[in-house]
Amino acid sequence: MPNNTSPRSLALSSLLACEKCGRYTNLEIDSGLRNANLSPADKGLYTRLVYGVIERRITLDYIIDQYAKTKTADMEPAVRMALRMGVYQLAFMDRIPAHAAVSETVDLVPRRSAGFVNAILRSFLRDNRQIRWPDAADTEYYLSVKYSFPRSICALYVEDYGREKAEAILDAFNREPPIGIRVNTRRHTAEEACALLEGDAELTKVPGMLTANTLTERLRAGLEAGDWFVQDPASRICTLAVDARPGELVIDTCACPGGKSFSMGLDMAGEGTLYAFDLHENKLSLIRKTAERLGLSDLIQIGRRDARQPEESLLGKADKVLCDAPCSGLGVVAKKPDIRYKDLSSIENLPSIQREILHGASAYVKPGSTLVYSTCTLRKAENEEVITAFLADHPDFTLTPFDAAGIHSEGMLTLLPHLHGTDGFFVAKMTKKLQ
Repeated sequence: MPNNTSPRSLALSSLLACEKCGRYTNLEIDSGLRNANLSPADKGLYTRLVYGVIERRITLDYIIDQYAKTKTADMEPAVRMALRMGVYQLAFMDRIPAHAAVSETVDLVPRRSAGFVNAILRSFLRDNRQIRWPDAADTEYYLSVKYSFPRSICALYVEDYGREKAEAILDAFNREPPIGIRVNTRRHTAEEACALLEGDAELTKVPGMLTANTLTERLRAGLEAGDWFVQDPASRICTLAVDARPGELVIDTCACPGGKSFSMGLDMAGEGTLYAFDLHENKLSLIRKTAERLGLSDLIQIGRRDARQPEESLLGKADKVLCDAPCSGLGVVAKKPDIRYKDLSSIENLPSIQREILHGASAYVKPGSTLVYSTCTLRKAENEEVITAFLADHPDFTLTPFDAAGIHSEGMLTLLPHLHGTDGFFVAKMTKKLQ
């Protein structure tokens, strides 16, 4: 067996660790890159293989099962994973020569399995890498296999959005998204930052934002220096809906990892007070460190607090409140492929928790001021249904139309990846009535 200086061998080890130990993909990749001596090109191959195989696992197993007498579920884990890697390279990586994909994959498995692996990969090649998709009439199975999502997730999207839109959403989740860069506008305008980056990023129509295809050395250096930070345009659109302004008192009730707090702090030009609360004490250090790099430490007050139990001294005093509630994350699947395999039973109780958190956040809002609820999911039970229930229980709040980055909303906005080019995201803006 090859050693772990090979990107494919390292990818195999990381994929097995993710499958066996349930490690998050991004953490495993970070660890792999730190502990291996790989060239930039090999780092890219390693990262693509790990993310890609996890992202396309259902599709890959379906293809393998077309050719293997032994079903993937019954194979040795290392052989199964190596086959997934080989098929992934043949089916989804057009820059890798077929002979290299086959031979390198065969080299990853024990000698007793080499012929078996070689035969499956070469059979797929003889069929010109054509995938025989299931009958489209079986909607959930077809979508599951083609886009590599569990049938339960496919059923959820179809129920909420209809088949055509659900398929477009699933397809968009399988495209590599650009990296959003929020410029520290206390140091540079977006135009100035774009010029400094000399083609590594480009301007967007979202105020204060750039996008990049990869984190270059210049971008990484700017992250460390606090010249910008990573933020998806959907998250920035959410903060535009909040419309935090200099001199205001703003509260972010579920702040970690802090991106929305920083973005609102920049909108406030460092003037006023912004409370960044979160339930998890161990995550607050991330906000503190980044706030220091961005020069926002004097503005942002950080503290541990359960959003369902608001700070009494701040009741009815906030000009703007953001409630970015914990959610299923089913809108950020393109960046976190692990989420697509989430057990739906684990998210059944989220809407009730979200309603409690939103109720707590609403207590901070003074009459005539703003409350924004947001999630990074497209599940309507966590979005529109939460807001409908909240407004029924809180007649002193009303939906408020808003415009952000050229998008108009009558109060509830769902950002769809295939339409808006962002994460899947939900934003609702409300105003507390004057008494």
